[in-house]
Amino acid sequence: MNMVENQIRRRGVTDQDVLDAMGHVPRHEFVAEDLKSQAYADHPLPIGYGQTISQPYIVALMTELLQLNSTDRVLEIGTGSGYQAAILAEIVSEVYTVEIVQPLAAEARQRLQRLGYANVHVLNADGYYGWREHAPYDAIVVTCAPDHIPQPLVQQLNDTGRLVVPVGPAGGYQTLWQVTRHGEEIRKRDVTGVLFVPLTGKHEEPWEEPQP
Repeated sequence: MNMVENQIRRRGVTDQDVLDAMGHVPRHEFVAEDLKSQAYADHPLPIGYGQTISQPYIVALMTELLQLNSTDRVLEIGTGSGYQAAILAEIVSEVYTVEIVQPLAAEARQRLQRLGYANVHVLNADGYYGWREHAPYDAIVVTCAPDHIPQPLVQQLNDTGRLVVPVGPAGGYQTLWQVTRHGEEIRKRDVTGVLFVPLTGKHEEPWEEPQP
């Protein structure tokens, strides 16, 4: 509750569903044993394989930007420990999450099942290309940074879908974008500067400079 009140609500996150989810999911279940004492601290933590669990505020902010409804079907790119997927699962009907690192995908699947998140589906694959089988999605969140907005993800949004994605070079300045689709019209909003681990995989699509 201290995390929710002091790190999230006081920094401007107001969506009650998001605040409730952040207060309900046991974050300490998603970090290594030797890091449990830092589970609710306001910073990211390593989870192995060069990946991290994002700081709680960023998880809450990105979730709020998705503008979720209880009936939504959501795609997450970058399962990691499974924490963001669990937050989403507290709010929406179905969560589809893709992780390129096989051991992390297996661990997250097992962890989410143990914690009772039956509405989360985990796939070990390259998230750049989304999960076409279950598209279109009401919302998509990317928890690692590509160097451009992946068009396969935009294409997998439904006609009123929302995409939240950090974009920028690895280790450099990245921008968190909120992308909304209105039929064939795509609108993009620059939210804030962030720092995420890069989206890994072999992607041949050329650079696309995001425009506000």
